[in-house]
Amino acid sequence: MESIDARKSWLAVLARAERATLEAAVIGLSPRPSWRVVKPAESGLAMVRGRAGGTGQQFNIGEMSVARCVVQVEGGAVGVGYVAGRDKRKAELVAVLDALLQDGPFAERLRRDLVAPLAQGQEAARQRVLSKAAATKVDFFTMVRGS
Repeated sequence: MESIDARKSWLAVLARAERATLEAAVIGLSPRPSWRVVKPAESGLAMVRGRAGGTGQQFNIGEMSVARCVVQVEGGAVGVGYVAGRDKRKAELVAVLDALLQDGPFAERLRRDLVAPLAQGQEAARQRVLSKAAATKVDFFTMVRGS
């Protein structure tokens, strides 16, 4: 069984991944895993909270659409999937992959061949956005003039 931090990490990576990538990963597994839907996929709203200045007092930013699903794979592991938006199939795929990543015959291969490359790609994209933003940074300063 993996640690809570590792699970949080792969859930975040899977939630940001493209649905087609997740679908291909599940279809490509052999033997094909089977699962039972514990809580059918549904969509709704979730309140998004922020902090003033990034570290200050919390406040409600607004609501966003979220889809979620809970499944149980053959080995007994229960997986959850929460994704931004209303894509119920994507939420189910994230839940299936979450369950498979926890333990069993697919766990190591999925970590190596799916989660790690997705995480690297997402981090590279994040760094590109940060470098673009850094290029527009303006440093303001006050110059004290001699009397």
